[in-house]
Amino acid sequence: MAPLDSSLDSKYNVIGKRVPRPDGIDKVTGRAQYGADFYAPNMLFAKVLRASLPHARIKSIDISAAEKLSGVKAIVTSTDFNNISVDADRDVLENCIAHDRVLYDGHGVAAVAATSNSVAKAALKLIKVEYEKLPFVTDVDEAMKLDAPIIHKGRVLENVPKGFSENVTSFCEFGHGDLDSGFAKSDKIIERTFKTAATHQGYIEPHACLAIMGSDGKADLWCCTQGHYHVRGICAEIMGMETSQLRVIPSEIGGGFGGKTTVFIEPIALALSLKSGQPVKLVMTREEVFKASGPTVSSSIDVKIGMTKDGTITAAETKIRYQGGAFHNGTVEMGAQSAFAAYDLKAVRSQGWNVLTNRPLQAAYRAPGAPQAIYAVESLIDELCQELTLDPLEVRLLNAAKKGTRSSYGPTFDEIGLEATLNAVKEHPHYKAPLGKNQGRGLSCGFWFNFGGDTSVTLNVNFDGTIGVIEGNPDIGGSRASISQMAAEEMGVSYDKVRTIIADTNSLGHNEITDGSRVTFAVGLATIKAARSAIKEMCGRAAKIWGIDEDAVRWENGSAIPAGSNAGEYDPLSIEEIAGMSSQTGGPISGHHEVNAEGAGVSFGVHLVDVEVDPETGATKVLRYTIFQDAGKAIHPSYVEGQMQGGAVQGIGWALNEEYIYGEDGKLQNPAFLDYRIPVASDLPMIDTVILEIPNPGHPYGVRGVGETPIVPPLAAIGNAVSRSTNHRFTELPMSPPKILEGIKNR
Repeated sequence: MAPLDSSLDSKYNVIGKRVPRPDGIDKVTGRAQYGADFYAPNMLFAKVLRASLPHARIKSIDISAAEKLSGVKAIVTSTDFNNISVDADRDVLENCIAHDRVLYDGHGVAAVAATSNSVAKAALKLIKVEYEKLPFVTDVDEAMKLDAPIIHKGRVLENVPKGFSENVTSFCEFGHGDLDSGFAKSDKIIERTFKTAATHQGYIEPHACLAIMGSDGKADLWCCTQGHYHVRGICAEIMGMETSQLRVIPSEIGGGFGGKTTVFIEPIALALSLKSGQPVKLVMTREEVFKASGPTVSSSIDVKIGMTKDGTITAAETKIRYQGGAFHNGTVEMGAQSAFAAYDLKAVRSQGWNVLTNRPLQAAYRAPGAPQAIYAVESLIDELCQELTLDPLEVRLLNAAKKGTRSSYGPTFDEIGLEATLNAVKEHPHYKAPLGKNQGRGLSCGFWFNFGGDTSVTLNVNFDGTIGVIEGNPDIGGSRASISQMAAEEMGVSYDKVRTIIADTNSLGHNEITDGSRVTFAVGLATIKAARSAIKEMCGRAAKIWGIDEDAVRWENGSAIPAGSNAGEYDPLSIEEIAGMSSQTGGPISGHHEVNAEGAGVSFGVHLVDVEVDPETGATKVLRYTIFQDAGKAIHPSYVEGQMQGGAVQGIGWALNEEYIYGEDGKLQNPAFLDYRIPVASDLPMIDTVILEIPNPGHPYGVRGVGETPIVPPLAAIGNAVSRSTNHRFTELPMSPPKILEGIKNR
């Protein structure tokens, strides 16, 4: 890693330091409690019966034999759930458990709670379901055709253009300028179609929950989730409960990456608990995770770009088609907005279609929608550079978005770091290193919006001067460390004096999901404001002790000191001293802040990769990989590096190996890691990182979200490297060895 700008760290005592992980010991010793680790006395074990048909009408479900099995305490089907008023929640429930139709292979149709897992499994075999097979479709382009089997009727929004099936439920369009005029100015126009497969987030821990639903209408729910407040809202609606009566407690999370931002099993566990009167634990198998949780969308994307001989992009257009499963989702909008975000374009248009298919409901996967769209755009830009014999880096610098650029999706950019990252690539030894036979070098830009959103934080000053921070966002990327660092920096104490914990839904005000790279920014902002509120209170307490005006006290290095000529001469009062006297000066000291955080600031990164392709086997070896990204301010550099490296590894898998494979029978063919191959350590080189720090003006410390952007460039960077290595332009991911061999054969 290149050294960070030390001048930025010089004014901080804790910020920017590689402090110990607060969860490290718990996780390596086994003390950390994940979703499947929770236990309750008298607990039952639940299993879900899942259909093995891609599309079918449920004619009948006979549970009578299963009910009679010794040890079975409850069985639920869709009939056990109340009518739901919110369409989105209705779709979530129907994705959990089928109503009148099975909509994909693995769709749940019934669930059993029993005294053991073995009894629950035996009960599933006794449930008799009669199906009427229906036509199905799993491919996005096929699903758009007028003669395609219809997943749902009456879901098409008014703005959807005519000429498509009812599976096309929404349409979006972004852009500005005159495309015809722009293309007329170009010296070279290329138009291609790119396709990407659906991929799995690859989290280690499967979905799991423990539900305790009482007859009094109160319930507790433990689950592995990225957003327990979101889970509460959905489940309360589904169960017909008042929100306050459902308490959701997040577990430690064994990976999420966006795949745990919704619910797949929690309402089922709650319903079984209500029916049985006992606690119910439900854990997905790995096969269930693949078949019935949310992968990414698969895509089909048309891109057309015009460029002059000097590398200026004169016009750009894309048509994006995403399938997100059997229910509506809005991922395509983020894809359409992201596609050309890296460039300052005078004529640009992005259109997007959301398409229903007989697949499970899509879930987020780091920067949802952006990797697919940007893969297509960055691949075509690379091909244009080849056709016009231009340097791909110089072309990107020439067209790069900067402060003041009107983005392709509407807003004007403030401070952004794209040019800085590109220039860092230009000066890096990797970009100038020689390549050998069958080797190629690929480059790609990446982009993500970054989010803010509703956030609540409480900061408590303990009697001994230590600090407790309570926040409401599950830690999936090191947020407990970064939040503790910001609290320590503000309060003027050492990092080891602060402990940050994740509250349950009844202990703190609403918090948005841990997604979109929002937490370090938004929770950090709220934490800083909460700390400053506590500091103001402590300065007031010091003023009371000294008998002077509050305005004559300032906070410095963890102590209150008199300020100004009229303050008098007093020895500083440390945080320990003020806290120790708090009962005599007004009571406990705390700070609290709620915010709908704005000003997150967008994020850009650039990835550079060298590969070697074996022309005999089609196997691709990643030789060298370097990531360049603007992190705003790297609160904890090690976590920032980890986010960057993790995104790259996932993107490498997406580009080379990973895909959901549906057969002609509409069934998922590879629902296990044995057949769905994610990268392992032996597949990868050391991934180098270069962290740039261009402060985000929307945050007191300049924080800019980091976690989403790193997964965006790898698809195109690897694709461009492989295409240059083989002298054949690949347009479909993953570029598995058989596809590469076929490309080499036909070049």
